[in-house]
Amino acid sequence: MSLIPAALETATTLGVAGAPAGLVLPERVRGAVVGVLTAGVGVTGVAAGVAALGGSLWSADVPGLLPLAGTYLAVDALSGLFMAVAGVVVAAVAIYGIGYVSGHGAHGEGSHGLGSRGAQALLPLFALTLILVPAAASVSTFLLLWELMALTSLLLVRAEHRARPAVREAAVWYAVTTHLGLVLLLAGLSAYAAQAGGETFADLRAGTAAVSPALRGLVFVLTAVAFTSKAGLVPLHAWLPRAHPEAPSAVSALMSATMVNLGVYGLVRVGFDLLGGGPAWWWLLVMVMGGLSAVYGILQAAMASDLKRLLAYSTSENMGLVVLGVGAAGLFAHAGDTALAGLALAAALLHVVNHSAFKALLFGAAGSVLRATGERNLDLLGGLRARMPVTAGLFALGALGAVALPPGNGFISEWLLLQSMIHGLAVPGVTVAIVLPLAVAVIALSAGLAAAVFVKALGVGFFARPRAEQAAAAKESPPLMLAGMGLLAVLCAACLAETSPRPARASSKAVRAASTPPRFPDRATGIRPVIPRTPVAAGGALRGSATLDQLEIPTRRYLISGAWEGQWIN
Repeated sequence: MSLIPAALETATTLGVAGAPAGLVLPERVRGAVVGVLTAGVGVTGVAAGVAALGGSLWSADVPGLLPLAGTYLAVDALSGLFMAVAGVVVAAVAIYGIGYVSGHGAHGEGSHGLGSRGAQALLPLFALTLILVPAAASVSTFLLLWELMALTSLLLVRAEHRARPAVREAAVWYAVTTHLGLVLLLAGLSAYAAQAGGETFADLRAGTAAVSPALRGLVFVLTAVAFTSKAGLVPLHAWLPRAHPEAPSAVSALMSATMVNLGVYGLVRVGFDLLGGGPAWWWLLVMVMGGLSAVYGILQAAMASDLKRLLAYSTSENMGLVVLGVGAAGLFAHAGDTALAGLALAAALLHVVNHSAFKALLFGAAGSVLRATGERNLDLLGGLRARMPVTAGLFALGALGAVALPPGNGFISEWLLLQSMIHGLAVPGVTVAIVLPLAVAVIALSAGLAAAVFVKALGVGFFARPRAEQAAAAKESPPLMLAGMGLLAVLCAACLAETSPRPARASSKAVRAASTPPRFPDRATGIRPVIPRTPVAAGGALRGSATLDQLEIPTRRYLISGAWEGQWIN
């Protein structure tokens, strides 16, 4: 019996139970109870994701939830990767959040921030949507869960609107952008479903041949813009550096480390799996959005003096690099190089994992600073290394991952992404010869500027002398906040130590799930083939005759030496 349905049922029960608990429980126990329930959502999400990465497939429908359309759920390895990452971050942030709302620091949350009844009711529901969105297996189910994720996160962004007027402006930006993205998704996926003959993802896969190339291109453009807007990419990026800093820090961590990932998930799921890949111009568009976002994000981060805004722009930069890798994978697939396509996509997905770990840790440390000092302005901080030594050390560990230098966990995935671009220069074609050198330059430039950004953040914020009374009076965070950040630090270390084989193999399994249609167990009879597991046809996700069944991440020897050994983990 698969672990997946039991885990998702438990996650749903805990998430739904957390809403009334947040509304009715008294303040002295509210944060602890909701935090435990939310952590349970995360743990069960990890269980479901790990089971899927281990080879389990599961599908189901809940006909009573959406009577006119039905509610369809399905979990494969691609879903499992994003569920597992979200689950780990949710569990750690939930523990962090218990300490965050307990007592009152210089910026204690009290009854008007994350500790309020409304915010505590919404937090477990938001966490639940982060787990369930990758499990959606029909257009209506996906859009329903996508909108629930948007609404719960929007209301959580507004949690401190009474204390700071800037929160309201940020919420308006976020509301407009996220619902514009919803309209684009609704238009694109509905048009695709109408032509494909059904709205389930299985119907969309089976009906791809009936859809004209022009409509497929339109669907891809609409959905790509919508998904990249959720990831904070150009051109619909303006909401992210406004909303993420103004949200309570626990919510900022969830949004920057998990919610933005689902934009990447949607791009991969629709572009490679449901649409089956496409012409080169699709992926050039994706690479342009990714490259511009990476450069723009890191340049803005270099100029930012607000610590949380700096981290938000860093999220745009890293998501830009991820999407750059996704676009390169599509370009290589169109050129017929399946190995490089898989390598680039696996590198992008591996960077999703690494970014989630270090960005959640960085936002947690920034929240600790904000709670202790009431300040986000780096110019008014300083001297925190002596007053908050554990927080300073954890921030330094996260910063090491963000600058993509060894031994930081971000180094492996960015290095692998860079290597895929360099080896892609051997792929014939004028387009590749023009685009890939620019992509290499983008990765190198963003990595170099990221080092300057986080040297500034660490040096100005945590070293030197205190430049304000609040910084001079700062005290270390409560133990539960440190425990939550400690779990994220362990995740960063694990991503580095175990890049070969566990996280790397997980990303490879996700690549195969994106490139090869799965076979899900039947809801009634026990087995139902969605589409036979055949080589992907010309024009599909991976052009040519090979699938990614045998593709794995190169060994650690290759990753460290930079030499192409042609060795693969079996």
